[in-house]
Amino acid sequence: MALVVQKFGGTSVADADRIRNVARRVVETRRAGNDVVVVVSAMGKTTDELIRLADQVSSTPYLREMDMLLTAGERISMALLAMAIQDHGLDAMSLTGSQAGILTTNAHGSAKITEIRGDRVRAGLDEGRIVIVAGFQGVDPDSKEITTLGRGGSDATAVALAAALSADACEIFTDVDGVYTADPRMVASARKLEEVSFEEMLELASSGAGVLMARSVEFGRRYNVPIHVRSSFHDGPGTWVKEKTMEEAVIRGVAHDASEAKVTVHGVPDKPGVAVALFEPLASEGVLVDMIVQNVSNAGTTDISFTVPVEQLDAARTIAQTVAESVGAAGVDVDENIAKVSLVGAGMKSETGVAARMFRILSDHGINIEMISTSPVRISCVVRGDQVTEAVTSLHDGFDPPRMSAVNS
Repeated sequence: MALVVQKFGGTSVADADRIRNVARRVVETRRAGNDVVVVVSAMGKTTDELIRLADQVSSTPYLREMDMLLTAGERISMALLAMAIQDHGLDAMSLTGSQAGILTTNAHGSAKITEIRGDRVRAGLDEGRIVIVAGFQGVDPDSKEITTLGRGGSDATAVALAAALSADACEIFTDVDGVYTADPRMVASARKLEEVSFEEMLELASSGAGVLMARSVEFGRRYNVPIHVRSSFHDGPGTWVKEKTMEEAVIRGVAHDASEAKVTVHGVPDKPGVAVALFEPLASEGVLVDMIVQNVSNAGTTDISFTVPVEQLDAARTIAQTVAESVGAAGVDVDENIAKVSLVGAGMKSETGVAARMFRILSDHGINIEMISTSPVRISCVVRGDQVTEAVTSLHDGFDPPRMSAVNS
């Protein structure tokens, strides 16, 4: 008998009808001869509504109480799903993250999973039950405080549980059919991928492809848990994310991210220690720096540009201004009208000319490149935010992922 972990997101359990549909799918999986553990998110926009309600009663974000509040959303959906499954004549039990043995760090709102004990989950399975676990949450074993895992927490819960339970697969059910070669809302010719490697999916997720969070892919790669991304609304196959794929496409997909801003510190003295003076305080404040470019001038000064998430821009700007004053820099500029476009494909490792072709395509469409970063399977460029659709479309048309087997063919 195989063990399958299934995760259903907020849109999949948004109302009573959809919860009953999820129950049907879970029951079908169980009756096909599988043990089943289900991870659920809060219903629809419940988390957003709870955040708005907190804002109405208090102007202060009390992190501990926010975690207590937000974990209520998953508790509602897990209990309702257990009831719907039991209506089919199968036994089901719901567990909070702490009851399921999901242990985390003590960082309220952004805790990391440190261990999954899962004794009650295993006991429920041994008793023949379908076990439903609340996603997005856990408990700090030292303080016994309830914690939440932040963005993508339910995906991370599901894959981590699959790893801890030695599951045969982890199915992530969502409102799209799988992973596409580009955002299908932006590129009409985008195609669903049958498979993608962990390495490629990590780069796609980190570059803006929102169908899977990078944290869940990291768990999958670390513990070699195959992940099947598929639609909640039909029974067709989705996209398998796994260690090895049948083919290494030169380009697997085109991703974009318009959620970052660029900060530039002008006229920084070109001497040792200046970069660390800037990036150490950013790190200590938890600001996520993505791309960095430094341009050295002949006058003994340099400009340092870096990108950060828009929601962390105020903190980054304040730190940059403080550092600029302390080192005698000329000033700080902020640019929110940027976007990052990325080509991702494992075949880049052995194929020449990918970067040159990418730059040529963007140039032919009048799109200026402001920053560049690379990895063995990714090339990313920062462009103007109002040109991101043209950039993604032109790159997708120019490379035709994942059919392209050679850049110069």
